[in-house]
Amino acid sequence: MKFVGVGVSFFILFSLSALWNTETVLSETGSNGTSAPSGAQDSCSQQCGELLGTCSCQVTCQSLGICCPDYNEFCLQISPYSGSLMGGKDILIENTAFNNSMITCRFKKIIKTNGFVDKDGKAHCISPLLYETGFIPFEVSTDDGQTFPYSGTWLSVHHSKVPDEEKCTLVNETKWQYYGTSNIDGNLTLTWTHQALTATHINIEVWGYQETGDSYSENWFAKWEYLYTLARETPNSGTFSFIPVPAKATYSTWDFGILRITPSTYSDGQSNIPSVWSSAHALAWHLGEDFRNDPVTWATAKCVEWDRKEEKLPNFLEEIIDCPCTLSQARADTGRFHTDYGCDIEKGSVCTYHPGAVHCVRAIQASPVYAAGQQCCYDSTGAQILTQDSTSGSTPDRGHDWGSPPFMKPPRIPGFSHWLYDVISFYYCCLWSDNCHFYMKNRPSSDCRTYHPPRAASAFGDPHFFTFDGLNFTFKGQGEYTLVESDLTSLRVQGRTQQAHFPNGTEAQVTGLSAVAMQENNSDVIEVRYSEDLNLEVLLNQKVVNFSEQSWMDLKGLFLHSTSDQKITVMFSSGSGVEIRGSGGFLTLTVLLPDKFMNHTQGLFGVMNGNTEDEYTFKNKTTISVHASPQQLFEFGANWAVDNGTSLFTYDTEFLLNNFFYGEKHNTSFLPVFFPYEDPADPLVKEMVSVCDSDPFCRFDVLTTRSLQVGNFTRLSHQNHKQLVENLKPVISCGWLDHPTNGRKNGTNYLLGSTIHFTCNQGYELTGSKEIICQVTGAWSGDIPNCILRTDIKQVILLGCVFGIVGLAVLARLTFLCRKERHEGNKKLVSEVPVTSQQERTKFQRSF
Repeated sequence: MKFVGVGVSFFILFSLSALWNTETVLSETGSNGTSAPSGAQDSCSQQCGELLGTCSCQVTCQSLGICCPDYNEFCLQISPYSGSLMGGKDILIENTAFNNSMITCRFKKIIKTNGFVDKDGKAHCISPLLYETGFIPFEVSTDDGQTFPYSGTWLSVHHSKVPDEEKCTLVNETKWQYYGTSNIDGNLTLTWTHQALTATHINIEVWGYQETGDSYSENWFAKWEYLYTLARETPNSGTFSFIPVPAKATYSTWDFGILRITPSTYSDGQSNIPSVWSSAHALAWHLGEDFRNDPVTWATAKCVEWDRKEEKLPNFLEEIIDCPCTLSQARADTGRFHTDYGCDIEKGSVCTYHPGAVHCVRAIQASPVYAAGQQCCYDSTGAQILTQDSTSGSTPDRGHDWGSPPFMKPPRIPGFSHWLYDVISFYYCCLWSDNCHFYMKNRPSSDCRTYHPPRAASAFGDPHFFTFDGLNFTFKGQGEYTLVESDLTSLRVQGRTQQAHFPNGTEAQVTGLSAVAMQENNSDVIEVRYSEDLNLEVLLNQKVVNFSEQSWMDLKGLFLHSTSDQKITVMFSSGSGVEIRGSGGFLTLTVLLPDKFMNHTQGLFGVMNGNTEDEYTFKNKTTISVHASPQQLFEFGANWAVDNGTSLFTYDTEFLLNNFFYGEKHNTSFLPVFFPYEDPADPLVKEMVSVCDSDPFCRFDVLTTRSLQVGNFTRLSHQNHKQLVENLKPVISCGWLDHPTNGRKNGTNYLLGSTIHFTCNQGYELTGSKEIICQVTGAWSGDIPNCILRTDIKQVILLGCVFGIVGLAVLARLTFLCRKERHEGNKKLVSEVPVTSQQERTKFQRSF
């Protein structure tokens, strides 16, 4: 579905219909605001989202009163608008009644599911099993699939992001996933909301997931497959308990899967029927006798097999983004990193897989070639935890947990590719056996030596601009302006400013941001704005987004996230991020750009290049001084007004049409207050000083709007910007250091100024530096430490003495033996000499 800017749409619409001029459109709007002029022949059948010759089938037609007569018949409104990509969700079509008892629903032009019409004439579709997330087009047929004139969109959601109440619950899920290991046995219990299925009896099925074919090739495929029925014709009571028995050999090789509950009226394994799914989990409870008999040996064999397979796969580690060096950086770089919900400091730091961590983040975008993911975990000091130091460390992922466009094929399947390559292997090696060294070898942490934080620009209050290079100025024009645009990715962020009001309702001579619209390349267009009744609205391709079901949306070329306090974050595929928050009737805006955008930006946020001298650059590339007067800056801002041909904004009310589409993009007749006067006698001044203290922007806005609330919001926004810039300052890392062989190290912080101490085991002595410090050059001080076998001088002397005594003893013994031998020889010789008298014999003996 292609969306055209509604302002341009009007121009085309009026050009095509000479009989239907602007006055007719605005004056002949029906009382319900949805009908086109009488006589219009165009139909929205198969045309939803399009602009026709005499009327419109676009979402903005309702507020403008230019819809084709059958818009509400053919352009479907549904509830709920989202559900798990696993399918099985009952979708109610709210705005169209059907006479047929059966209808056919078609998703993505190819996937058909059987729908039905209830007793009230309302049609229902069943969402299908999908292998992707995001908005999916769907159509409805009432003639057995011959034509599909009715159309709408369905939001397919990552299975783990579906609310728990929409899934069946594995009671004590840890027991399910460790069943059969040491001392884990007994009953397992499954619960669900029985009203979710309109059936008296249900079946419970086991499904398994696999990816087959040659890795990273065209014949690599993902598939969920029905395995067997665990329970049949069970009462739909909302609970089921059983004692697991080992699965048949045919199925026991499936160790990752899911449970599905369906009405028992459907056949086993039937696809795209009303369903309630469990969470995806390790199927320890259903594994075969070989696992039950010796789970450690079984898991060890699986771990070793996985390790061998990993060695044959491409090295994805070389292309993933490096982690931020500190927790502060990780939480500030919202264009490229987002909270890992498995370890969230905002929710008590329950970090099951990373004990010792207080917070983890994941890289938002998958790596470009292998669709891999990055994870970064931090301890209570804000330092990164590395797997080389602890099994609690950050582990990258061969399959990004959130998947990666265009999805559909491995390893890009949201959630499930990640489970297959990075989670079940963790069970093999680390949870079911003691072989975690295999896992950590293949999933080592990335340090932060190549990480470069983004640069931030902000606008807030009346409005005050802080550029990427750190310059600030105030521009109070009224109109629509280019805040930043880049030729690198065709990024465009535009802002609309409107006149502020005094507390008594009269107009002040200052403005503030009331809307921001953005797009990158051919991504979806996002607009955040204050409505005329001052409610914060988010528009996706001109249509107001409802966050009641989902706070995170995977969209074309971007991710969209909304918090409970109405902070909107847009994360583009380039890594650029936009944060918007409502504050006192004005919007506060922050844009984050990675360093690849250096020398590729222009607009009110300036040229991002580290040089403030060219910050005030006009469209024609001329510049004015950084010391320009407020009047000159007013001219600079006016130069960056957008035109209707490039505008990303939606003009869906008479006010917006008259003031911004047909009116000037920069209101030249509006002259703001450049220098507000601070009257010491003004009673507001004393309160202003109390609220603002020395903040100049807060004081400025209190004086120009006469509102302490506006001033306070400005003060807070200014503080937040300063803190953000501080958190995003570059940090020097010297890189991970190992302990010496036969020694130990004390310290796991490798950032500038950190000190690492080394000691040796008993019997070894240290050579090199006993402590080294991370230096500003990014290198460690001192010499590499080593532990060598100790050569203590006392030991040498003692050993020398021992060997000396032993040597003398040996020498004495040898001398004695030698003399004895000679003596025995003499005696023999004497005995053989013939002597005649005793006197001569004695004389002969003495001669020797």
